[in-house]
Amino acid sequence: MPIDKVILVEGRSDKQRIMRLIAEPVEIVCTNGTVSATRLEELLAPYDQLEIYVFVDADKSGEKLRALIKREFPEALHLYTEPAYREVATTPMKVLATVLLGANIDVKSEFIA
Repeated sequence: MPIDKVILVEGRSDKQRIMRLIAEPVEIVCTNGTVSATRLEELLAPYDQLEIYVFVDADKSGEKLRALIKREFPEALHLYTEPAYREVATTPMKVLATVLLGANIDVKSEFIA
């Protein structure tokens, strides 16, 4: 099955956590924190024909990154963790699964509530 989606996350722990949930071929790209518009373009250039999803933390750096992505890639779909959890890496797996399912990303059945 070909990859047709890319999920942009901030860190390696976010990537690892989401990889455990996903039940379809998806590329997960880490920004490793805040990036410039140029670096963002470099990171996403190989995936310009794919659907881009953004799943970053609900904190100041995550919102700054999200604003940059909205400006540079307005077609990207934004996924949000609940503010109470703040970080993707600390959000319960079932909550992450619900968010991903809501974006039509297949999730392994053991994580579906």
